[in-house]
Amino acid sequence: MSNTFSDYSQIGMISTFSELVQTDFKGEKNALCWYRNLEGDFKEIVGQLQLKENITEVYPKDLVALQLSEKGNIAREIILNDLQLLTDFGASPSLNLLKCYERDDEFDFISTDVYSYHVDRSPIATDTFLCTYHGAASDIISNDHVEQKILIPEIRKKLNELHNGPVEEFENFLKENYFDLHYQAKPHSIPINLGLGHLWRLAVDHPNQQVLPCIHRAPIEMEGEYRLLLIC
Repeated sequence: MSNTFSDYSQIGMISTFSELVQTDFKGEKNALCWYRNLEGDFKEIVGQLQLKENITEVYPKDLVALQLSEKGNIAREIILNDLQLLTDFGASPSLNLLKCYERDDEFDFISTDVYSYHVDRSPIATDTFLCTYHGAASDIISNDHVEQKILIPEIRKKLNELHNGPVEEFENFLKENYFDLHYQAKPHSIPINLGLGHLWRLAVDHPNQQVLPCIHRAPIEMEGEYRLLLIC
């Protein structure tokens, strides 16, 4: 995969972990990419892990216990190192073996699951880190290529009907049910796939954030293939 991420104004390219965590978001840039062409056999790791639920957390001891080839061991060391780097930084990384996420099909006019374009929100200053080692990778999209779903008239009308309460409480209703975090792509907009092996830092919606939060979505999984995803 060629390094085409630098073509996008919302993505900042860096070359080390320290740069990834120390570089400030600014202007349009709300996604930072530590671009890597990783060696190692991550598929071998996925093939040896046991999926216990649709989402199974994999711990370092689970990785250490695997009997791997030389290339599988290279992949394992990369994952363990990434986990350690993020932990030492003060984050709480989670390595997940994924079949699929839970779908939100309660309403036919809006969805609040992770397959919908959305932003992450936090009451404190933090960021989202993620890396897909195997399987389908997540997408991000430029903030000017989407429309907040709660501002689309037909959706807002149905949400008002669903709320069926005092007008002054409507905005709180939208936040409490996470409707305000979700977005709809505009016609002809093109998402940016985050690819495999790159460690990403995405801007989150929080009170001290200086840029717009990064809008992203989980991919539809490939049939018969699990994802191996680091996220925190």
